[in-house]
Amino acid sequence: MATLAAAGRPAKAKSLAPDAYERCLAVAAALLFATIVIALAKGQSHWIQVPPVVWAHLVTVMIALALTPVMLLRRRGDSTHRLLGRVWVVAMFLTAAESFFVRSSNQGHFSFIHFISAYVVIVTPLLWWSARSHQIGAHRRHVRGMVTGALLIAGFFTLPFGRMLGRWLFA
Repeated sequence: MATLAAAGRPAKAKSLAPDAYERCLAVAAALLFATIVIALAKGQSHWIQVPPVVWAHLVTVMIALALTPVMLLRRRGDSTHRLLGRVWVVAMFLTAAESFFVRSSNQGHFSFIHFISAYVVIVTPLLWWSARSHQIGAHRRHVRGMVTGALLIAGFFTLPFGRMLGRWLFA
């Protein structure tokens, strides 16, 4: 069976422009960022009780969340994209690494979110390498997976009532 390229027609290059899914991810990341800002503002009286590792975790995840809509919606492949991408990847990696020192229960157990953290620690180098080696399809899949799972799904599960941000948000 002949391919389109083999038939004399050039293969259509996939657009670098954001598609509908990436626009949804960008909006969801912006909404989660705003929700966390509101929770932090409402919990201001409790800030002194928050351990430094939790603050470090919050700072790095907020950097990643703030950059996500920018990275998903702006022009791709230029020097600004590469610079912001490096910051985003480092923020994601540090967020995941720090999460292993943040425990969800008084007994110090890991939660299922820590599986997502392990995924991030493994995939961030692959995401970076796929970008460096111009494997655009793989890079895009890694970014989408990380934003969907590590930022949005994991971020959503920080908001139930028993968790710090959830208590502050719904207080």
